Amino acid sequence: MQANLMLLVTAAIWGFAFVAQRVAMDHMGPFSFNAVRFLLGAASLLPLIWFFSRKKAVATTSAAKTSIWLAGGVAGAILFVAAALQQVGLLDTTAAKAGFITGLYMILVPFLGLFLRHVTGLNAWLGALLALVGLYLLSINADFSMSRGDFLMFVGAIFWACHILWIDFIGRRVNALQLSAVQFLACGLLSSVAAFWQETPTFASVLLAWPAILFASFISVGLAYTLQVVAQKRAKPTHAAIIMSMEAVFAAIGGVVFLDETLPMRGWIGCGLMMSGMLLSQIPLPKFNRATT
Repeated sequence: MQANLMLLVTAAIWGFAFVAQRVAMDHMGPFSFNAVRFLLGAASLLPLIWFFSRKKAVATTSAAKTSIWLAGGVAGAILFVAAALQQVGLLDTTAAKAGFITGLYMILVPFLGLFLRHVTGLNAWLGALLALVGLYLLSINADFSMSRGDFLMFVGAIFWACHILWIDFIGRRVNALQLSAVQFLACGLLSSVAAFWQETPTFASVLLAWPAILFASFISVGLAYTLQVVAQKRAKPTHAAIIMSMEAVFAAIGGVVFLDETLPMRGWIGCGLMMSGMLLSQIPLPKFNRATT
């Protein structure tokens, strides 16, 4: 129960982070925000790395260091694309929509895993069908068009799924905290390059957006990541995935409460179907599934 509650708090933090991401862009560009957010996020993990390195020896060989930087660099590059698409997409969509569409990565992971010879169960196929119907109701207009923001969120969900698959592949080979710090650093540096290329970052804009930046970096990255790492050591994987999918619900709540966002009934029905699809994809059906992802 304690582990599940910690995961629920993590999902709430990540859900409400969509509100912080929207608010910050009243004062700064999406790339500038991501640059500051992830660089501070990387810095927030340094005390944790130091603390755990005192308790347990970590590999310090030249090969191990190279592996960390290479694995973290690739993860950071994928994270940069995913975060950039999400942040730019938030300029043209609501926090509620962003949370649910981003949450589609839970559906996409097992299907992209097919290219890695993973096995996908019936529950994932049924969940995907429900989620696609929900996405249609939530985002597809009467003329069968999709807003730019929703489309960028959907493409971003594909990259979030790729990021999870890469972390799953490489995570067992390197130290998790060090990997996270390196990927956040890489993402922050790439975002900085994009910010100076596409935008005009200023220190004044950072000061104006400092509450949102602090929440999105130290709380959303540093604190939430720590809670996730600690909780998932004791929580059942299926329970953890289901609880973490509540991030989309908290994003919708945050959008309604803090940003006065509204959705038509058609949109809320779509959100409900997408949520049902996400949950169904995480619940194994033993009578039909011979294997799970």
